[in-house]
Amino acid sequence: MGDLRYGSAAGRWVVAAMVLGSALAAIDATVVGIALPAIGREFGTDLESLQWVVTAYTLTLAGLLLVAGALGDRYGRRLVFQIGVVWFAAASVLCAVATGPGMLIWSRALQGVGAALLTPGSLAILQATFHPDDRGKAIGAWSGLGGVASAIGPFLGGWLVDAVSWRLIFVINLPLAALVFAMTWRHVPESRDAEATGRVDVVGGVLVTGGLIGLTYALIEGPARGLTPVAALGLLLVAFVWWERRVQSPLLPLGMFRSVAFSVTNIVTFIVYGALGGALFLLPLQLQQVSGYSALEAGIALLPVTVIMLLLSSRSGALAARIGPRLQMSVGPVVVGLGFALLTRVDESGTYLTEVLPAVSVFGLGLAITVAPLTATVLAAVPARHAGIASAVNNDVARAASLIAVAVFPALAGISGDAYLHPELFSAGFHTASLIAAALCIAAGLLSAATLRTATPCPRTPARHHCALDAPPLD
Repeated sequence: MGDLRYGSAAGRWVVAAMVLGSALAAIDATVVGIALPAIGREFGTDLESLQWVVTAYTLTLAGLLLVAGALGDRYGRRLVFQIGVVWFAAASVLCAVATGPGMLIWSRALQGVGAALLTPGSLAILQATFHPDDRGKAIGAWSGLGGVASAIGPFLGGWLVDAVSWRLIFVINLPLAALVFAMTWRHVPESRDAEATGRVDVVGGVLVTGGLIGLTYALIEGPARGLTPVAALGLLLVAFVWWERRVQSPLLPLGMFRSVAFSVTNIVTFIVYGALGGALFLLPLQLQQVSGYSALEAGIALLPVTVIMLLLSSRSGALAARIGPRLQMSVGPVVVGLGFALLTRVDESGTYLTEVLPAVSVFGLGLAITVAPLTATVLAAVPARHAGIASAVNNDVARAASLIAVAVFPALAGISGDAYLHPELFSAGFHTASLIAAALCIAAGLLSAATLRTATPCPRTPARHHCALDAPPLD
């Protein structure tokens, strides 16, 4: 058990290192979406390649996240975190010098491996390092400052894309990574889980990653090329479930899903964050290719979402602690859905105050209503000793949902090939995608209303809040 105090100089160094480390992965995920039109223009590529630029990163991140957490528990969280930082920086160099879409996609996949190694460690290090009385303060600071970092990312990325080149969004990772590595080496103590025994479930990690690759390939390339034998890799997801039921130390303890609250909350997470991932992949393209926004303007368009989340998430969590999660998890997704429905008003005029701001403000409010009780419900639905893995599973569910949505939303909306270069065609597809996202979120709210119990207060424990600008969780 850690004994570091939040108010000490050593404590502030640890929090700063973990915030900046988490920001590496979070900022990169947000700014790449802003840079997609510029990448497409330079390489003369189609929408499918742009989808892979996003999904290659999320694939390896989602597939290896649980493995990386287990490695940190057994071999040292600081060690695995630092390896992830160095790996992420090296992959960023490859992204910055990419000579074509293929090299960029493979480099993004390598970036996802680095992000998977550093992501689980940030919160685990805080939990293991700080005194129990100060742990809540440390995690709260980490969550809040991480939200600020994610808000700065699109602004900085948009400016770099407009002023110089999209390649600089990867170059800026290098000094940040060097700073994080030095701070971690100097100020962060090593920690392990003394109760973690047995081998790391590498087979499970390979099965789930391979399954996600096959499923994503089928969803992105299938409509254009027909289903190929590679799509059969999706069967690995079935094999993953079979394996996890039999292995002694599984990555995913399937017994947690016997809890109705845990299962329903993860389904709601999948639906809401899938809608977010699909719609927010297309929104920067709509703003830049149809509405005529610069990369910088598109980058700051979602800033109100982060502001609303920072202002209201803690209040939403406090309310859920008093009345239980059912009301907020029923109403919140519906409000998010209404925000997506309002995006159908965004057209070639693209007036921010009348078209974009109302939509992003409404779904920002919906996220603020939903996220804190959602995360707290996941933690409350399992025994305390499984809180870490429960949070990690919810994290991975959100990322997998975003991954699948980015793959499938364009096809469902009738957007393919070079459609993003034709404003009228793309805009019609974007409006369809927005309505699909709206319907999904409303369905998630109805599911919560029908299945969650009313009088189950959420625990007053710090929750791992999700980043509104980047559909998956911020950690």
